[in-house]
Amino acid sequence: MIMKKLTLIMISLVLIVPISVFAQGDKKKKTETVEIQTSAICGMCKERLEKNLAFEKGVKAVELNEEIKVISITYKKGKNDKESLKKAITKIGYDADDLPANQEAHDKLPECCQQGNEPH
Repeated sequence: MIMKKLTLIMISLVLIVPISVFAQGDKKKKTETVEIQTSAICGMCKERLEKNLAFEKGVKAVELNEEIKVISITYKKGKNDKESLKKAITKIGYDADDLPANQEAHDKLPECCQQGNEPH
């Protein structure tokens, strides 16, 4: 009788553990991270982009590397995509890969954040 219970417990563990590991791995695949080249210049640009993009649908994390002007955005798959995020960046006033900044939004940026100015 004890052997049967031990056998059932072992079989249960063998079946349950892989299912829980598989489920955890599946959760990680629900997000995607993209990198987009921007025209950001300074710390103010970094703050503006990170703050505004955090409110985009499905966005989980935003980090701009000021040195190389690349923004990394992690978002939920199915809630957003790279092209939509690039458009959001242009609406804030910055270039996004091959998309130019919205001119009106760019002109509203502080002078130090507009293209052609030196980083400070």
